[in-house]
Amino acid sequence: MNNMDNISSLKDLNQGQKARVKSLLSTGSIRRRLQDIGLIEGTEVECLQKSPAGDPVAYLIRGAVIALRSEDSSNILVN
Repeated sequence: MNNMDNISSLKDLNQGQKARVKSLLSTGSIRRRLQDIGLIEGTEVECLQKSPAGDPVAYLIRGAVIALRSEDSSNILVN
């Protein structure tokens, strides 16, 4: 087993790391928004760049660069 077998949140990715979405813990309108931008089970996500303050973080999701706040990315489980 390697580190990719451990489920963590998208927030825990370091710049340049990739992971696959396992599930969304978010509910309501934010859950729908995350699904609309392609964050569904099995989607590969790459952490592209963290801002100097650490929030937001830019991710590559299905060919689009999306900035997510840490409060949102912490609710996206990946492995």
